[in-house]
Amino acid sequence: MKNLIYIILLLFISCKPTNTRNLVSKEMTAEKLLGNTKYQAICYGGYRTQTREKQPTITEIKEDLRILSALNIKVLRTYNVHYEEVSNLLKAITELKKADENFEMYVMLGAWIDCKNAWTNLQPIHNEESERNAIEIEEAVRLTNKYPEIIKIIAVGNEAMVKWATSYYVTPNIILKWVNHLQNLKKENKLPKQVWITSSDNFASWGGHTADYHVEDLNKLIKAVDYISMHTYPMHDTHYHPVFWGIKENELQLSEKEKVDASMIRARNYAINQYDSVVSYMKSIGVNKPVHIGETGWATKSNEHYGNDGSKATDEYKSALYYDLMREWSNKNNISCFYFEAFDENWKDAANPLGSENHFGLINLQSQAKYVLWKNVDKGTFNGLTRDGKPITKTYNGDEKALWLDVKTPNSVLKN
Repeated sequence: MKNLIYIILLLFISCKPTNTRNLVSKEMTAEKLLGNTKYQAICYGGYRTQTREKQPTITEIKEDLRILSALNIKVLRTYNVHYEEVSNLLKAITELKKADENFEMYVMLGAWIDCKNAWTNLQPIHNEESERNAIEIEEAVRLTNKYPEIIKIIAVGNEAMVKWATSYYVTPNIILKWVNHLQNLKKENKLPKQVWITSSDNFASWGGHTADYHVEDLNKLIKAVDYISMHTYPMHDTHYHPVFWGIKENELQLSEKEKVDASMIRARNYAINQYDSVVSYMKSIGVNKPVHIGETGWATKSNEHYGNDGSKATDEYKSALYYDLMREWSNKNNISCFYFEAFDENWKDAANPLGSENHFGLINLQSQAKYVLWKNVDKGTFNGLTRDGKPITKTYNGDEKALWLDVKTPNSVLKN
C-alpha cells in the first residue's frame, strides 16, 4: 500500500507544472499585452556612461529590472540588436525568471533601420537602404526565436521614416519590405506566429500630419503591420510649433502653479490630438487596427530650445505632470504607452551634459528618483533595491521648495 501511495505521489509531482509563471510567459502574446493596464510599458536603455562602447552588464541590468518591476513595468522597448546590451537584457530577464517564478517581463525588440550612406560623410540616399539592415533583421529573428517567451513584438526601425531624421531616414517601401519579410517568416513557421510586427515612428510618418507623407507605400505598410506604434512629443513642439504652449489671457491672474498646470494639460491634449490624427488617417484608408504609443516623454533639463533660455518647458514638475497625465489617459483608453524613458542616459548627447536628450529618465544617473517617483520612495516601493549599489533616494533631497525654484512659467500669451 505504501508503495502504491508513493507511486501516486511521484506521478502527481511529475505532472504538476513546476513553474506556472513560465507557462503564462509562453501563453502571453502582444495582443494580450498591448492595452492591458496590468502591463505598463516603458522605453529602456541601461547605459551608465557617456559612451555605448561600455555595455551595461547583466548584473547592472538586473538591478534596473527589479526597480522597473517594483513600479509595475512589465514591457520594455529596445532599439537595436547590434550591441551586447540587448542580449544581456534577455539573459538578465531569463535569470530573474528562473530565480523567481513570479517575475514577469516582456520585450518589444527594436531592429534599427538606416538609409544608404547614413551617418557617413557621404550624401544619404533615402530611397536605398544600408547593407547593415539585413544583418539587423536577421539578428532580431534569431533572438526572437531564442527567447519567444520574452520577445512579443518586433519593431522595424525607430523614427526611420520621418523626414527630419535627415542623417538616416528611409522611404516607407524599405520598412514595408522588412515588415513583409517578417510576416512571411511567421507564415512559414520560421518565427512565432503570435509575435506582432510593427514600425515605431513619429505621428507624421503614420499619416497624421502633412499630405506629403500620404503615399501608397505608407498605406501598404499600415495594412501590413499588426498594429501602429506612433510617437508624440509635445515637449519639442513647445519650441517648434508652440500653438498650445503659453498662458491664456484669462489665466494671467492664476497662481504660477495653476498656470503651469493649465499649460501641461494643453500639452497632454496636443499629444492626444496627434494620436487621433493617426487613427483618423488609418481609418480613412479603410483600416481599423490597434494604435499604441511607442514613445512619448518630457525631459527634466535642457540648455537648448526647451530650457530657461527657450520655451521654459523642462523641469521635474512639468515632466512629472506630463507622465501622470499621459498614464491616466492611456490607461483609461486601454492604450499602451511606452514612456521615454526609464533611466537617464548621458551618451545621447555626450558633448553637452545639459542637453535634453540626456535627461528624459524617471531616475537619474545618481540613483535618484525624480519628482514623478517621489511618492514611490515615500511608499517604500524601492526598499531593498539599489542601482549601481546605491539606494534609490529623491532628487533635491526631497525638498519641494527647492525643486520649484527651477520651475519656470512659459512667457508667451495665448489668445483665448
